[in-house]
Amino acid sequence: MTGPGETRPPLHLASEPLAQLSAYRTKPDPAPVKLDANESPWPLPEDARRRLAERLADVPVHRYPDLLARDLKRALAERLGARPEELLLGVGSDEVIGVLMSAFGRAPGRVLYPTPTFVMYPITARVHGLEPVEVPLAPDWSLDVEATTRVIRHDTPNLIFLATPNNPTGNRFAPEALEAIVRAAPRSLVVLDEAYVAFAGESLGGWVDRHPNVGVMGTLSKVGLAGLRVGWIRMHEALVNEAEKARPPYNLNAYAQAAATALLTEMPELLDAQVEAIVAERSRLVELLTPRVERVHPSEANFVLVEVDDAAAA
Repeated sequence: MTGPGETRPPLHLASEPLAQLSAYRTKPDPAPVKLDANESPWPLPEDARRRLAERLADVPVHRYPDLLARDLKRALAERLGARPEELLLGVGSDEVIGVLMSAFGRAPGRVLYPTPTFVMYPITARVHGLEPVEVPLAPDWSLDVEATTRVIRHDTPNLIFLATPNNPTGNRFAPEALEAIVRAAPRSLVVLDEAYVAFAGESLGGWVDRHPNVGVMGTLSKVGLAGLRVGWIRMHEALVNEAEKARPPYNLNAYAQAAATALLTEMPELLDAQVEAIVAERSRLVELLTPRVERVHPSEANFVLVEVDDAAAA
């Protein structure tokens, strides 16, 4: 509250795109099983937590973390079959998306994506003063390649985001459809968001070697490490060098770097076990839901999309 003549918060300075958005919020959920954020439902085993605690006890928190997160990059590169120089790291995929838009958006540029898909693509685009451009998916949730390439020719988007497997539909896009879009967009950065690829099979990370306009994004959040907030994109080294100019310094804290590095190098089997358990639970959930709902859509992610009679009541 302010009285007569008192200074008011200068809300008029907020950018117009922000004024049209709502802050990202989650609601406390009293449900016994939390499913809304697509996390792993299980904590790390007690022995793993103990070993992590021993590693973290030696982290020099009086110093800034490694600016380039070199140990973590090496560990990730080995797991991905990449080179450390091809990796840009961020505080989850969300920060990576923002860095890419800062580096390559060139406001007032355009960001193309199919719909429905991950909500942070249009939100982050608007925050950066970029124009979101949507192309509806086909009725079977596949990519509408003809419509997408038509928009590419007309709008020449700066960035194209394709989540595969897609959130919220759960399906993986056909490689030939993705390749057609990549080839139709030689002047765009095409980002293949593989946040859920661990539950689907082989990554398309190797595309970076033959398509210099492709980046493949990933995260540790879905395989049991959401609290660490570690995301990355693999792309041509020249693109990484440019994007690094837009990355906040020391963005990955020392504990996140140390914990993720230890898990990737010393306990990778734990992450693989998490994935196997979730895939098994996904199959069980589909089996249980099928006779109880209108339709269960096939999923290659760690969640399942269902259709019900009354969505509001559900």
